[in-house]
Amino acid sequence: MTAVVVRDGEIVPPDAAHVSVFDRGFLYGDSVYEVVRTYGGRPFALGEHLDRLERSAAMIGMSLPIPKRMFAEEVRLGLDAAGNAESYVRIVVTRGGGPVGLDPALAVGALRVVLVLPLPVQAAANYGSGVAVAIVRPGPRAGLLPVSDAGTAKTGNYLPNVLALRDAKARGAYEAFLVDADGRVLEGSSSNVFCVKAERIRTPPPSIGILEGITRRHVIRVARARGHEVLEGDVRVLDLFSADEVFLTSSLREVVPVTRIDDQPVGEGTPGKMAKELLAAFRESAAREAARQ
Repeated sequence: MTAVVVRDGEIVPPDAAHVSVFDRGFLYGDSVYEVVRTYGGRPFALGEHLDRLERSAAMIGMSLPIPKRMFAEEVRLGLDAAGNAESYVRIVVTRGGGPVGLDPALAVGALRVVLVLPLPVQAAANYGSGVAVAIVRPGPRAGLLPVSDAGTAKTGNYLPNVLALRDAKARGAYEAFLVDADGRVLEGSSSNVFCVKAERIRTPPPSIGILEGITRRHVIRVARARGHEVLEGDVRVLDLFSADEVFLTSSLREVVPVTRIDDQPVGEGTPGKMAKELLAAFRESAAREAARQ
């Protein structure tokens, strides 16, 4: 299994893939990024990820340095060079280097990097037994970045999420669920949140400041295609505690059942049928779509 770095369109040995200490991504988190995974060696929903990359850049006043089709070519260059059975792909664009200072106008020359790594293997127990999450409040994302109906920007300024996850891990949890000052459940530190009550699925809407996950979007489509009702609306902590099921979604983890929140079991404390059904249906749909790329 191989790690490959494509920097500004050129393959660079990983141990030589250096970034300037004056780069604004390093200094200020002034960057945007996307994470893509493969199915059958082919990238899933790459076009959607690149659309969101462009949207994130626009929301923070940055332009992508090359057209999206060229990003797609660089991703495929990295995948071909790596030759992994399945890969994790991280696409990063920083505003660039320049004199030290907060003013974005100081930036010179955007930097783009595509990292291709072997896809991490997820623990089977996460799916078979479910995971525990911890409630962390107030949620750090709300108010920090511009928000549109399509959610917020996916930027490299991720320290609040890092600290939320650290808090959750210290409490013996797998993931943190972020809750804002108004008591609304937002998202996980690196995931989206769903709950199920009486077979109705509910998930927080992007308009409240969450990141609209690509996997989230596809899980909603798959669920609706299978005849399930999915509502995008406010979710409160009490909704999670009274739910029949709770699950999270992300690109690398797909659909993971949550069986405990803080010290309380969710439902019967075991993975529910909805999470199992949607995991299988999503995997089938994602593999089929990736094969068409």
